[in-house]
Formats: sequence, structure tokens, C-alpha cells
Amino acid sequence: MKKYELKIYPDPVLRKIALPVNKIDHVTRHLLKNMSEIMYAHRAIGLAAPQVGASKRVVITDIGEGLILMINPEILSGFGEEQMEEGCLSLPDTTVKVSRIETLFVRYLDQNEKGKEREFKGLAARVIQHEVDHLNGVLIIDHGRLID
Repeated sequence: MKKYELKIYPDPVLRKIALPVNKIDHVTRHLLKNMSEIMYAHRAIGLAAPQVGASKRVVITDIGEGLILMINPEILSGFGEEQMEEGCLSLPDTTVKVSRIETLFVRYLDQNEKGKEREFKGLAARVIQHEVDHLNGVLIIDHGRLID
């Protein structure tokens, strides 16, 4: 099976719009496992499949409350706004002040193909928006001004 590795900007996969996952099979589960290993090895709190070279709509996050695996995530709505500095594994040594929605409603499939709709707040909402941006070829450097 393919061994995934972290991609660093300007790798072209980071600018591609990721494709939906049509079937959750052993290949998708292998991707999820590798993504988790990479995220935890780098002590990160989120990772999107394009960041490991897979142009698939897959996102993982763990802000200290347990691993959340999202396949084909879709942001349904949200409210509130908050600015915060963000970094990114694919953009080492780069920090950008980014404005994000504070409370977010998301629809996605879990690793067992079960559909979920869930509310996320605060840091969890921010991380999900950051990772969904990756699925659309958007990076933090597209959002605002760099922080010195």
C-alpha cells in the first residue's frame, strides 16, 4: 500500500480541489490511518488528505478530545466570527491571522460510512474550516496578512 508523506508548499497537490470519496474501502482506511500517524507525529491538531499527497475529500482532527475522521465534509452553516493566528504543517514557519466562523455545522461521513451532522465551536470549528480550505486548494496565506 502507498506510504503517504507530508507535502510542503509549493507542492501542486496543495492547490488542487480534492475529489469526493465515492467508496470507503481499505484504501480509504489506509489513508485515514496514515494521516493520523502523520498528524500525531507532528503534534498537529488537524490534517487534510491533500497535505499528504492524496487529492481526496478527507479531513482528520484532534484538539485533545479524541480523533475525528471526516469523509466528504460539507460546511452547512455557521455564525459568529473570530480572528486568530494560524499555522500549517504544509507552510512551515508561517503564521497568518485568519478570521473564521466561531460556531459551525458540518455534515460528513465517518469511517463506517455513517452520515453525521454535528456542531463544532471554537478551536474545533477553526481547525475544520482550515482543513476544509485545504480540500478546496486554499491555504492560510490566501486569507490575510503574514505575522512577523
